[in-house]
Amino acid sequence: MHMSLLDRFRMDGRVVIITGASSGLGVGFAQALADVGADLVLAARRVERLARTQELVQARGRRAIAVAADVADPDDCEKVVARAIEEFGRVNALVNNAGIGTAVPALQESPQQFRSVIDINLNGSYWMAQACARVMGPGSSIVNMSSVLGFRGFGLPQAAYVSSKAAVIGLTRDLAQQWTGRKGIRVNALAPGYFKSEMTDQMDSEFVAEHVVRRTLVGRLGEPDEINAALLFLLSDASGYISGITLPLDGGFLAN
Repeated sequence: MHMSLLDRFRMDGRVVIITGASSGLGVGFAQALADVGADLVLAARRVERLARTQELVQARGRRAIAVAADVADPDDCEKVVARAIEEFGRVNALVNNAGIGTAVPALQESPQQFRSVIDINLNGSYWMAQACARVMGPGSSIVNMSSVLGFRGFGLPQAAYVSSKAAVIGLTRDLAQQWTGRKGIRVNALAPGYFKSEMTDQMDSEFVAEHVVRRTLVGRLGEPDEINAALLFLLSDASGYISGITLPLDGGFLAN
């Protein structure tokens, strides 16, 4: 059946799991997906904050359930998928958004600090993708969250974070090779630069102006709707001929 160009961005009746849905980008992703017709499974460790995201989705006329989960625990990832199947009967898409960041000099970073970042940002993405792929059918889609720092360091002491985000790029490519042709599951990643968010609100304004905005070709931080639009593109049928790529969304940061 022929689909109009705009219809390719719709996700009516599809069930999408979003991890890290209790704050930041995850809240915006949930609202954007509800606006294009998706029903949501919202997962995060802070279940009390998930209730607010759930309300925002329901206010847009879509269904949503909240599931407390730590993606570093494979059993929790299986639990999220089981709840999705129990409530909706299917999983059509996954947004691997849960993540943490640290800035610790490499000679001071403890094994536990390093492992905690890898456990959530990399291992958690893998466990969630693995659990979802077991139940997904052809036409499904996974979007992992990497970072521009996965391509190029920023001069900050972020060995764990940078390593995890670079690894997500490799993970995305490999899962696409394994699953797209055989199972019909597309796997891509977004690599955001610096967006207006809770994280950047906490950053020193002079640092942001001098080291972020000045090095970004468009001369500003990204707007939430801009990353929401990119996510919808990669998750929906609008990108049906794309798999295995990592899309930088950085205002020209990497090009400068």
